[in-house]
Amino acid sequence: MAKIVVLGAGTGGMPAAYEIKHLLGEEHQVVMVNEREYFRFIPSNPWVAVGWREPNAISIPIAKHLANKHIDFICAFVTKIDADNNQLITADNDIIDYDYLVIASGPKLAFDAIPGSGPEHFTQSVCSLEHALSCKENVDALIANPGPVLVGAFQGASCFGPAYEYVFILDKVLRDAGIRKHVPIQFITSEPYIGHLGLDGVGDSKSMLESALRQRDIKWICNASVDYIEKDTMHIDELDRKGNIDFNHALPFKHAMFIPPFVGIDAVANVDGLCNKKGFVITDEHQRSIRYGNIFAGGVCVAIPPAQRTPVPTGMPKTGYMIESMMTAVAHNLHSIIVKKAEPTSKGTWNAICIADMGDTGAVFIAMPQIAPRNVSWFATGKWAHLAKIGFEKYFLSKMKNGSSEPLYEKYALKLMGITRLEEEDEK
Repeated sequence: MAKIVVLGAGTGGMPAAYEIKHLLGEEHQVVMVNEREYFRFIPSNPWVAVGWREPNAISIPIAKHLANKHIDFICAFVTKIDADNNQLITADNDIIDYDYLVIASGPKLAFDAIPGSGPEHFTQSVCSLEHALSCKENVDALIANPGPVLVGAFQGASCFGPAYEYVFILDKVLRDAGIRKHVPIQFITSEPYIGHLGLDGVGDSKSMLESALRQRDIKWICNASVDYIEKDTMHIDELDRKGNIDFNHALPFKHAMFIPPFVGIDAVANVDGLCNKKGFVITDEHQRSIRYGNIFAGGVCVAIPPAQRTPVPTGMPKTGYMIESMMTAVAHNLHSIIVKKAEPTSKGTWNAICIADMGDTGAVFIAMPQIAPRNVSWFATGKWAHLAKIGFEKYFLSKMKNGSSEPLYEKYALKLMGITRLEEEDEK
């Protein structure tokens, strides 16, 4: 019997555990390790940050639903991975042995890279549920005492979608409160242009997002590198195309929400030979570690080079369906190794389907694959996309409750549109 440990119960880890167990069957043990007892649907955090969702609406107990599929759960904070001895060490000094490890740990938020940033200082975040709840308090204070707002993504950030979502959602909240005219909003981003998204754009994302910002009277600064933040003022260098400082800005704010750069969590980053300099796991095309043959990884914790060199550093985002395709590949490759006694062959397509809310409308993009050159590059906006985001939230939570990573109807519906998780499926 093989023991497979999945580290991290996020939007990659939970589906991975379900799919691995489904493929390996009862003969093998699957164990989920997570520092919290609840799965949280992180894409809904911008709604929590403005009071459109309560935490219990986007959280489900992990152990209860995993148990229905005979998957074990350990609630523990992992402080060290002893890869040479196939062990995880927890904060309580407990040891968790494994035969195979799947890292789905997500990122560490590197607020320390920008002085004065983060909820402990002067800016808000929607990267965790706790941060979103803190942001909600700050939004309430803004509504009570209006003033300038700054929203965006710091240099080195790789997740731009939530920043765009949040600025549009906040605009709607302020209009509904009847105080938008008292709240000037600026979007500050490390992207070289609006709609770059860390992907060098998708379809008409540049023109559509610029238009959406203009319609809402939201100004923007691109190629922005935040120097430091002090109470009520953000100091920003705006760079030109050659990377030289073009303008210096000292912008006042009453409320600021920024996406920070991501790095690997300490337990993962500190494993010798496992990660790059930022602490992201270096994997081959089968999601297997280059250094350790029994370690696989998928999701935000994986090392992927930037789409292109930009004047201000930007990272490559890891979007939902792309992450799911990584985890499907991991599950199939573990099945090959453990059951078939063969080398892994499965590769994720890394296709991207992203649904973003924009307050009372929304945006959807499809990039196949996410990393250019692409077979498909499509971007669209509309009220239907806003409703689709709400529907997707309910659907994904339902999947995690029912223990199905990819229901047949989802698989074949997407396949009709040419969207699959594994490259081998495209070749059939």
